Amino acid sequence: MSLRDPNPRSPQHPRRVAIVLSNPAVSPTTGWPIGFWWSELTHPYFALTEKGYQVELFSYDGGQVVADGLSDPRDPSGYSASDLISLGFIHTPALVKLLADTRPVSAIDVARFDAIIVAGGQAPMVTMEQATGLHRTFVAFYEAGKVACALCHGTSILRYARSSSGEHLVKGKTVTGFADVEEDFADNAVWAAGYLPRDKHVQPWRIEPELRKLGANFVQAGLWRGFAVRDGNLVTGQQNFSGLETAEAVAAAVGL
Repeated sequence: MSLRDPNPRSPQHPRRVAIVLSNPAVSPTTGWPIGFWWSELTHPYFALTEKGYQVELFSYDGGQVVADGLSDPRDPSGYSASDLISLGFIHTPALVKLLADTRPVSAIDVARFDAIIVAGGQAPMVTMEQATGLHRTFVAFYEAGKVACALCHGTSILRYARSSSGEHLVKGKTVTGFADVEEDFADNAVWAAGYLPRDKHVQPWRIEPELRKLGANFVQAGLWRGFAVRDGNLVTGQQNFSGLETAEAVAAAVGL
């Protein structure tokens, strides 16, 4: 146990955050196994625990969760080799053990937590539509005045989440998420490598145009720039390089 005192506002009543990860899936467009993205778990986890928050992990259905291969700093591609925060998490047995048997979203007691963070990765673009329990829980946080946060492709939840009035939660809200400019980059990369023909796309749909259709004011900071935006108690982060910015926005909204 670390001796470091994070100087929380109330040591007797620490802030609590639930981070929700997608269960693994297979991409319908690429055929690749897909899951959550390491940095979208580890960077918020690191930033919030450094502030003295208690962070608990959940998944849509419970059980083991698996990360997207390219998000692993040890992957031979070197795509995420500079992600030292994830590397530290991966090499900490007690933390990795948390991913072996996560609790389902249905086990989240909204009253116990100050915020929920829905992490991204490629899997949410496939699994989110059926995660109706997560949609309801996310809205429950928001309508209770607690922080409802989604990061990167985790913002796919905003395509489905509806308020108790039946209106899309995202309508009229300023949000960000994985932007078209980044989807274009990903598509061009796989086309150039010959992994997909040019009439196929990495993702089955795109977040930016879908959220705009629902009445969102979608904003972004540019290609691969760390960025998060807060609209009241709704916080969104742009992509996998935005975990720390997203965590800071969550902390500011929670009040610490």
